[in-house]
Amino acid sequence: QVQLVESGGGLVQPGGSLRLSCAASGFTSDAYAIGWFRHVPGEEREGLAAISNRDGTTYYKDSVKGRFFISKDNTKNTVYLQMNSLKPEDTSVYYCAADLRGWGLSLQPYEYDYWSQGTQVTVSS
Repeated sequence: QVQLVESGGGLVQPGGSLRLSCAASGFTSDAYAIGWFRHVPGEEREGLAAISNRDGTTYYKDSVKGRFFISKDNTKNTVYLQMNSLKPEDTSVYYCAADLRGWGLSLQPYEYDYWSQGTQVTVSS
C-alpha cells in the first residue's frame, strides 16, 4: 500500500521560504511520479509541480516557475517542494500525491492515485 507522509508546513512571512517534504513508501514499481498540489476551500485543487521517480524529470505550473522547486532524495525516498519568495496568496493546504500511470508528468489531480494528509502553509506578516 502506497503511503505518503507530508511535513514542513507552517507560518512564514511574505518573502520567506519554506520546504515541504513528502516521504513515500509502498511502491511495487519505480515507474511513478510525485506531484505537489494545493487547495483552498471553495476553489479547485491546483497542481504545482511534478517529478518523475525514474529519471527526475520535472514539470511546473507556469505561475510558480522560478519560485518553487521540486526535487527528490532517493536515499530517503523523499520528495521536496522548496518554496521561495512566498506571497500571501500562496496560503493554502498543500498535498503531495503519487501518479502510478508510469509515464508522463501531469498536474491534473484526477491522474493521481494516492494523496498525503495535507499540511497548512500560511504566508502572513
